[in-house]
Amino acid sequence: MMGPTVKASRMSIERGSDGYPPGVLDLANAPKRLYMLGNPEALQGPAIAIVGTRRPTPYGIALTELAAELAVEAGITVVSGGAIGCDQAAGMKALACGGVHVVVLGCGADVIYPSSSRELIDKTLEAGGAVVSIAPWGTKPQRFLFPQRNRVIAALSEAVFIGEAGMPSGTFSTAEAAMELGREVLVAPGSVFSPESRGANYLIGVGACCITDEESLEIALSRIFGVLRHPHGPLREVGSADPREQRVLRALAASPMRSEDIARLAGLDARGCLEFLSDLMISGRVEQLIDGRYALTKEVLHAMTAIGQNDGSSNQR
Repeated sequence: MMGPTVKASRMSIERGSDGYPPGVLDLANAPKRLYMLGNPEALQGPAIAIVGTRRPTPYGIALTELAAELAVEAGITVVSGGAIGCDQAAGMKALACGGVHVVVLGCGADVIYPSSSRELIDKTLEAGGAVVSIAPWGTKPQRFLFPQRNRVIAALSEAVFIGEAGMPSGTFSTAEAAMELGREVLVAPGSVFSPESRGANYLIGVGACCITDEESLEIALSRIFGVLRHPHGPLREVGSADPREQRVLRALAASPMRSEDIARLAGLDARGCLEFLSDLMISGRVEQLIDGRYALTKEVLHAMTAIGQNDGSSNQR
């Protein structure tokens, strides 16, 4: 758990000093000191937290990346916890789009945890972002630090976006902190049959803002941050003109499915369905999840959005 590879200036920011992020002062018992690597100005701009499950489906990754890209295009800093899954996807996408990213850790700011976050932390610092912690230098990850870390994530941000979260989920503590602070919580719904979406759907049921599509996320960002983006053209379908293929792809966009359900939908026997799915996997349209279900790849999900339309990433093979 050594520190980041990229050398960055260390600093501690005292509560009451000019550099202390004003949003964090909204917390009851705001931390007396924040420990930080990188650029302190990254903590001062408008920011949105993008967090979610550590075990996302392609649907969750695509939503997370969409939110990060829209935020960067609007000049909004992306804040995450750096955890594997949605958090890392949000940070890497924000950086790939030329944005600013802030990582808030549940250990010392000079400690890499999890180890998979090293690349994200290094790129965050290289791009002028920051790594923040409430724990002193060298502190190893401890369970009690993560809920406190989540409070800081919420406080640094004007809104929290959750692309995918199961139940139970550590994402809930970030959402709860955001609601207590009066920050808006934006949540994309998922299939009622998907375990990975139960937590997200629950949050919508208790009052989170429901993000139904790309346009509704643009509207929410405009309302909260006072930014505007140019309207896009109509969304397009991806894949071939084969009606059966389009029918299956539309169904998989709603929720991952098992092969027997796809066979019924496509009107195929078991062998024909496996050949059909094999072709879709080879072409990069579909992938198999760890539980055996099939889902659209994140590339295809992105291609269904207006952003995918504009960048030409239709994924047609």
